[in-house]
Amino acid sequence: MASQPPWQSPPEPSESAKSRLPNLRIYNSLTRTKTPFLPLDKNGRKVGWYACGPTVYDDSHLGHARNYVSTDIIRRILQDYFKFDLQFVMNITDVDDKIILAARQQYLLRQWLEKFRKNNSETTNGDSNDGVDAEVKETTEKAFGAYIKKNLSLMKEDTSAEQFEEESDKAYGHVLQGKSAANDGSPPGDKEAKIKMHLNIARSAASALRSLPSSSSPSVTNGVAALSIDDSAALDDFTAKATGVLLPYIDSLHASTVQGTDHQIFTTLTKRYEDRFFNDMKALNVRYPDKVTRVTDYGPQIVDFVKKIEDNGYAYEHEGSVYYDINAWESSGGAYARLEPWNRNDKELQADGEGSLTTKQTSFKRSAADFALWKASKPGEPSWSSPWGEGRPGWHIECSAMASDILGERFDIHSGGIDLAFPHHDNELAQSEAYWCQNPGEHGQHQWVNYFLHMGHLSISGSKMSKSLKNFTTIKQALADGAWTPRGLRVVFLLGNWRDGLEITGDVVKAGLAWEERVSNFFIRVRDLQNRLGPSSSAANGHANGTSELDKQLSEAQTKFRDALSDSFDTSTAMRVISDLITNYNSTDGKQVPLSTTLAIGKWITEMVHMFGLDPQPAKLQPGQSVAIGWSGIDIPEKAKPFIQPLAQLRDRVREQAIRGGAINLSELGRMEDAETTFSSNQPYANANADFQRTIVGLHKRGAQPKEYLAACDHLRDTILWNLDIYLEDRENLPSLIRPLSQSLRQERKDREAILLQKASAKEKAKADAEAAEREKLEKGKLDPKEMFKNSEEYSAWDADGLPTKDRDGQEVAKSKGKKLRKEWERQKKLHEAFIAARGSGA
Repeated sequence: MASQPPWQSPPEPSESAKSRLPNLRIYNSLTRTKTPFLPLDKNGRKVGWYACGPTVYDDSHLGHARNYVSTDIIRRILQDYFKFDLQFVMNITDVDDKIILAARQQYLLRQWLEKFRKNNSETTNGDSNDGVDAEVKETTEKAFGAYIKKNLSLMKEDTSAEQFEEESDKAYGHVLQGKSAANDGSPPGDKEAKIKMHLNIARSAASALRSLPSSSSPSVTNGVAALSIDDSAALDDFTAKATGVLLPYIDSLHASTVQGTDHQIFTTLTKRYEDRFFNDMKALNVRYPDKVTRVTDYGPQIVDFVKKIEDNGYAYEHEGSVYYDINAWESSGGAYARLEPWNRNDKELQADGEGSLTTKQTSFKRSAADFALWKASKPGEPSWSSPWGEGRPGWHIECSAMASDILGERFDIHSGGIDLAFPHHDNELAQSEAYWCQNPGEHGQHQWVNYFLHMGHLSISGSKMSKSLKNFTTIKQALADGAWTPRGLRVVFLLGNWRDGLEITGDVVKAGLAWEERVSNFFIRVRDLQNRLGPSSSAANGHANGTSELDKQLSEAQTKFRDALSDSFDTSTAMRVISDLITNYNSTDGKQVPLSTTLAIGKWITEMVHMFGLDPQPAKLQPGQSVAIGWSGIDIPEKAKPFIQPLAQLRDRVREQAIRGGAINLSELGRMEDAETTFSSNQPYANANADFQRTIVGLHKRGAQPKEYLAACDHLRDTILWNLDIYLEDRENLPSLIRPLSQSLRQERKDREAILLQKASAKEKAKADAEAAEREKLEKGKLDPKEMFKNSEEYSAWDADGLPTKDRDGQEVAKSKGKKLRKEWERQKKLHEAFIAARGSGA
């Protein structure tokens, strides 16, 4: 494997800065080791960071969340924990081959649909639109065939919509069953995910085509089935199913008609998805960048950037495009592929980096790995003026120009997803260093980026989540359907290593939920102590003043936590430190722990989880509390408190009297509403309060037994409040604890109900089996024992009871055989008697 070129450590900071700097080491993709973090700022405080942002042509998915939430976590650690003065810059890629294709295809499809809507609207009553319908069908059939030919090569090119299911199963059934495309026992991956994507797109189009009238139906014009579309909704419904095949086909027909100078055709798409991206990031509590750059705002600067590289002798022009000259750069001492030199000859990665719209002719290149800095725009592509003619930026040059404009010729941190390392980031480094070098031969002396951070992928069934593979769940969808919460997703990422791949499994989800619930339970417990004891009662109930073993454990935890984050942001260990400290606290059962210690632990954990971004709002002081503890989601709604808190107190008093036994004394319960009184509110919390009061008054009027009061209390807890997402935790010698329903409480109930259902089902089955056995037994009893052996050819004579006396040859039945036969006869006699008795009783 090729080795990476030498890395230059940043200059040593001043002595005063050294004393303030944390002992932080960061895993640096430029060295593939953990290297000491030294900012370029001589005072050791300011840090410049450029992060590759999204390519905005579709909604963001959970794979993006993995990248940007992990980046946000590290940003918060540097800024809020280590107290660096961070300048965080993120770009928006709004010019790119994928964007051009997506924007142009969607624009042309809209134009195509508008043409048919217009034709439909122009048909008068009695006129036929069969010609319009026929053209839609014919175009879709051609698009369907073209899509199969290009993307599903194992299928017959002339596969019709009616044949699709059968033919796709023949060609790709093994892939659909979870096997590799080669069907050689190797595990499936991205290739198989792409095949499934193409199959789904073609299947949807086939379904749309099959929904049309057949050529033998009455709705036919010149042998072509008509859609019978009488409004735009019907057309929209059809094309929605066939969009996947229509987009590339219509683009292949009309791409050249799009004007490259009309940038709005392309920015209409990118602005929409940029807004959606930042809405998703806000929902995930990802901080907005200090500076956002967009490619469309940097056209002239990018031209100047490319021109300088060319002037420095490290680029050449070919037919209006400009290419980076790798040989020229390396021959003068420069390094190429600093990050992944072992991939520099990977043609698939190189082609992906150049984009799907790039010319396939490469014989003009001075080196096969040379890449485009500036692309001559073809018809249908956006364009800007340049010394080489109308063109557009190459993908890699965009980040170089924008990062250099904001952060200069050398900066601290560059980051992005691991899939960007080669060729994107390697090309960025090469072209940026070629831009900033002032004299030939000094290339080895310039290092554009000091630390490169790459976030690991999120995988589904071994395949990375990807827009191009369409195997993704959007962030908006995942949050809306309750599959994830912003906190739950961030917890899962924190429990892993930011640079490792992460596959979402049931165990990963359980681990995240367990950690989150452990912390929530701790916060609820500490808040309860605050509420019950208060700052003036710190010595009450065993909470003596002074220090305890837990004070020492808190100090040790803080040290371990800092050590973990200093070790390349090892959040997995840091999260375990928090969890272990809570475990140690819980093991004391709250006995002989100074309240000051409890609050100190609660305060520190609160600060750390907020530092990680696990709550969008800072912890707030609760009434009567001196320290802000906790995060959102550990308290019942504010509007519920005026009703639920007094309700819980009333229930506690009822339970206390009922458990003592004897008659319930209403006067000891406090003021009670009359049974007929109703609250003038439909508010469910008020109703719960009023209903329980009426229940208690009603029970008292009819002299109910204590167990009925206890049953009413249980019903309030287990049904009424449960359905309001509130749980009352009954505690010995303490008031009941009011808390929101947690995931584990719901799961525990679900598990109990499942066990009860399983037991009931087993009981029913046992009963049914017993009844079936009894019926079978009775059925056997129909046969009279006197007749049971007479139909056998083995015997020729029988006694009065029907027992055989001679075998078929007239010989006496042996005594041993006779004994055996009598036992069988006696068993059948009992069965027969039972049968007679059952029939007599009508059973």
